Amino acid sequence: MEEKEITYKITNTYSTMNTLTNKTKNVWLVCHGIGFLSRYFIKYFDALNPEENYIIAPQASSKYYLGNEYKHVGASWLTRENTQAEIKNVMANLNAIYQAEQIPEHVNFYVLGFSQGVSIAMRWVARYQILCDKLIIYAGSIPTELTSEDFAFINPDNTKILNIVGLQDDYFTEERMHQEHDKMQLLFGKNYTFKTYEGTHKVSRAALKMLKKL
Repeated sequence: MEEKEITYKITNTYSTMNTLTNKTKNVWLVCHGIGFLSRYFIKYFDALNPEENYIIAPQASSKYYLGNEYKHVGASWLTRENTQAEIKNVMANLNAIYQAEQIPEHVNFYVLGFSQGVSIAMRWVARYQILCDKLIIYAGSIPTELTSEDFAFINPDNTKILNIVGLQDDYFTEERMHQEHDKMQLLFGKNYTFKTYEGTHKVSRAALKMLKKL
């Protein structure tokens, strides 16, 4: 058996919420967790002022049926299968969206990853040295291959690094919390903020409002 590789173009969707105008103050690029579609994930951000906030939600291209009824569809960014090639594809996806949206200089630019989306957001920011006003790590694991050198381009005076997790999040045991703290300190030293809130492994609208103020 021989496994071969080909390269071809792919068409994918992504979702936006609100309208980008001269009144927009914040543009959010938000990467969903496993099992989401971007058009559903983006609805959590309706808690933010629509005049001031423009939301961009990339869509993971690997889609599958959730459950055995074959009704509801979710998506995954990556698996352990052919991971490096998939990372390259995902990065191309985000770069295409970033280029298409032409984010103006007068706005604050926030990059948020939720759950599995954390690994996507952080890799994208690191690999392409994406300058953002906030990098938000929301209830997800930091990729093990990333080092402090990957984020050396970030000026802590210009970019806030935020890490948040719900206190009732079943995926974050005390041991895992310590592991993620260790990773954060390795990458960013003391230049990050860690916050918790009352909630499970779901996006909290109250937490989003808190993030906007940090």
